[in-house]
Amino acid sequence: MITNFDSLYAGHVDLDNVGYSGTPVNDRTFGNEYLISAFDKATEIAQVMDRCGYDTFWMAEHHFQPEGYECLPNVVMMALHLAHLTKNVRLGCGFNIAPMWHPLRLAEDYATADVLTGGRVVFGVGRGYHTREIETFGSPLLDQSANRELFEEQVDIIFEAFNKGSFSHKGSYYTIPPEVPYRGYDLKEITVVPRPINRPVECWQPIQSATPRGLDFMAKHGMKGIIGGGSSEGGAMDQAVQGFREAYSRIGVDTDLGENLAIGFHFHIAETKEQAMREVGQFYEENLKMFGPLRLVKALSDEQIDAMGRPETAVKAGLPTIEDAVESGGVLAGPAELIIEQLKALEDKYPGLDRVSVSHPVGTPKSVIIEQLERFSEEVMPAFKVSAPEMVSGD
Repeated sequence: MITNFDSLYAGHVDLDNVGYSGTPVNDRTFGNEYLISAFDKATEIAQVMDRCGYDTFWMAEHHFQPEGYECLPNVVMMALHLAHLTKNVRLGCGFNIAPMWHPLRLAEDYATADVLTGGRVVFGVGRGYHTREIETFGSPLLDQSANRELFEEQVDIIFEAFNKGSFSHKGSYYTIPPEVPYRGYDLKEITVVPRPINRPVECWQPIQSATPRGLDFMAKHGMKGIIGGGSSEGGAMDQAVQGFREAYSRIGVDTDLGENLAIGFHFHIAETKEQAMREVGQFYEENLKMFGPLRLVKALSDEQIDAMGRPETAVKAGLPTIEDAVESGGVLAGPAELIIEQLKALEDKYPGLDRVSVSHPVGTPKSVIIEQLERFSEEVMPAFKVSAPEMVSGD
């Protein structure tokens, strides 16, 4: 039963001239004063979500983007700041990109935030997808095999740091602690101070390719998964949900279909489906322009990705439309009653699912995001609240 609603803000500034016929992604550049407006935008969105009863406000870690699409480089620090400005909403790291961190520094920073916020910061890790970010920090991404091996070793270390009073680790990338003398003895183990006080740590990871290896690694650490973006459309979502359940089954843990998962959608509420698609269409296109060349939209051909870089070719390249996205199920668009119906169908299909994330494409203005989040909370969320009689057993 769906009872929790989240939203993701990846840190985009307000953009103009958006869509396939708008300004090319690589032609956008902003000065620092405008780029830092993402911090105020994040604050206002978090405060609206806090007031409107959402469960978790997710933010994404990204670096080096003068184009203005993803401008929050440290989501742990941002979450700690927002904890002082909100009361109840949880603040999610969606996601800390482990290959851009030393695993012990990430473990320490999260543990500090956990202690200082009383557990309101939610941990999350990912492998990353921007070569400009990860390779600049000295880690592999073009070599996908090396990226996964590094990520898995880092996450193993992070969970050891969270769960063990002291530990040692020897792997392909890290020897922890280094074998050095210290205060008259030879260093054999190390203790991370502080450790999270809310253990076991709730940890989330995005599910993209849904390979058995990746899902088995998540199950090994008891991690939860977010299925969103292009992966939330049609059969790809079904495959990921089933594969996640099977991974937990392989370690002897039985789960209901959809349990320990969140499914993400872009959404837009309007009086009619047609109006909603008209209003959100240009932002959907801008989102695809940004993420398509990063190979995160599997349906795009090389020719279509190349055409995206120029308005005159983009509009003729047969690129996916908002109508396609709504039809395939990746975007919820229309009156509240239609969106409720679609989410109720999702609830019936995946009986273990208790969490949905409803967000907006990059480029969506702050005013639209706030208006839509308020409207969703007023018109959609009440249909998923458990009534008092249903909450009492034995009557």
